[in-house]
Amino acid sequence: MSSTTKVAVPNVVLQSSFSMPVIGLGTAAESNDGEAIKQAVIEAIKVGYRHFDTASAYESEQALGEAIAESLKLGLIGSRDELFITSKLWLPDNHPHLVLPALQKSLETLRLDYLDLYLVHWPMSAKPGTWKVPFEQEDLVPFDLKGVWTSMEECQNMGLTKSIGVSNFSTKKLEDLLSFATIPPSVNQQQKNLTEYCKAKGIIITAYSPLGAQGTRWGSNDVIDSELLKDVAQVHGKTVAQVSLRWLYEQGVTVVVKSYNKERIKQNLDIFDFSLTNDDYQKIRQIQQERKVKNGPAGFDVIDHLWDGEN
Repeated sequence: MSSTTKVAVPNVVLQSSFSMPVIGLGTAAESNDGEAIKQAVIEAIKVGYRHFDTASAYESEQALGEAIAESLKLGLIGSRDELFITSKLWLPDNHPHLVLPALQKSLETLRLDYLDLYLVHWPMSAKPGTWKVPFEQEDLVPFDLKGVWTSMEECQNMGLTKSIGVSNFSTKKLEDLLSFATIPPSVNQQQKNLTEYCKAKGIIITAYSPLGAQGTRWGSNDVIDSELLKDVAQVHGKTVAQVSLRWLYEQGVTVVVKSYNKERIKQNLDIFDFSLTNDDYQKIRQIQQERKVKNGPAGFDVIDHLWDGEN
């Protein structure tokens, strides 16, 4: 893909009836450099990205908002409506009475009138005002799923977000949510593959850290260093990252992938001009799957409670 080529990214239609681009640019990093984020988003818009993923916990909302404003000023997009913006509710705000104020604060920081998608970041709650990570046992309090979801539904009904969803929810937690939800979640953003279950329920899966999140405390080089993936990539004249993202796309999974490198930003979008073969799939199936984020934002063992034994 040349530096001037803009990729037309396919969309999926959410249960809310709105469309979401299948690839988004993530903005989560160990230490966020606001200017680096801003320039990465502007570059991403130039080459065709329209989906951008942030969260109050990432502290990247301000830089993303600045990038959107700059892109409008430069004429890279005609209006904000051309973009799909996702943000997330963090643990200290994961309480029924704090959902609306948290969303309003995110919108103010982003300088937007609405989100396209607002997610419950984790099925966990912390004491209001407690922002340190990782959270210790004394920081966490019972999570009122029904109360929080009711407030999320109110936010959608108010037009402050077009769609609502969850992140890091197990099958059991999704079943609990669907048992009372008036508005079902449009998306479950996560690492573990619940594709068949979510497909049956009309919930779109978005994979985060699909390339292993190199350089973060939860990441690894397992994907990028995989010899099997290198073999597949060589056959197609693609990078390991492109093969990995293509594999997810062919599974019907949407992705949020983070890079602030200009060349990799372009490469990660260039996955729609080839297909994987049966031989490729045979090789990929040999790769052991492992959840890297086991305890979420907790600093102690919560794996059984968090994932309900779905390991």
